[in-house]
Amino acid sequence: MDKRKNPGKAYAFALMAIICWSTVASAFKIALKELNFMHLLLISNLTAILATFLILVINGKFNKIFNYNIRYHSRSVLLGFLNPFLYYIILFKAYSLLPAQIAQPLNFTWPVILTLLSIPLLRQKISAKNILALLVSFTGVFFISAQGNLINYKIIEPLGIFLALISSVIWSLFWILNMKDKRDDEIKLFFNFLFSGIYIVITCIIFSDFNFSLTVSFYAAIYSGIFEMGITFILWLKALQLSKTTDRVTNLVYIAPFLSLILIHYVLKEDIFFTSIIGLILIVLGIIIQRIRHQ
Repeated sequence: MDKRKNPGKAYAFALMAIICWSTVASAFKIALKELNFMHLLLISNLTAILATFLILVINGKFNKIFNYNIRYHSRSVLLGFLNPFLYYIILFKAYSLLPAQIAQPLNFTWPVILTLLSIPLLRQKISAKNILALLVSFTGVFFISAQGNLINYKIIEPLGIFLALISSVIWSLFWILNMKDKRDDEIKLFFNFLFSGIYIVITCIIFSDFNFSLTVSFYAAIYSGIFEMGITFILWLKALQLSKTTDRVTNLVYIAPFLSLILIHYVLKEDIFFTSIIGLILIVLGIIIQRIRHQ
């Protein structure tokens, strides 16, 4: 038995990560009440830089940064642009246009999008199972887009729907490129946030300003930087490292969007559409179908 594996701790870390992820959709909407989407990313990104820096120092990994040459760290120029910068710019804009109960499950389609992108980028073959999974999940997207009105179906905010789905494409593309990056996960996470921070500061200088107050929205943005971008990813990595099999903890992630809907209802006071629940169930079902392995 591998002494480095500890299923009990793996589940504990996984549940902590899932609880954190379940709260961020509500935090995004609270932040966006008084901040525009660029300011939300600016504050949360700078918070994430500080959080990941402290994690490196606490874990004794800061000096390991210098074990990699400049060529390795230069990969974060592109990766940091894709995620966090471009991914969250698009996602936060989608949240500013849509109810949280719509934006959150649409963003959860990324595992399905990942399969689509893996066909041309990783030269993987698409199977009948994958096609079925795609059809089921995108039927879920149809239900969510209805926003409670299936009889007189009309996409109320098409730009928001489009951006929420595009954010999943950006995340999937980032995930594929990130798999080829062999640096320590915590180190490359720090550099991705560092370069993303440069991009968002430049963006705010050109297109916005730095005029915001220390309100609830400001603190919600800090919360997002810690619990969406910063420590939660580390908690999830720790869960995967301690688990005997990754499937045991990754299957728990399906709890997150449903917990998120509950919080959206009670924290944001959104009336949850029945189409949001049906759509989310279909999206998750599609992801589960995709993960089923032939014995």
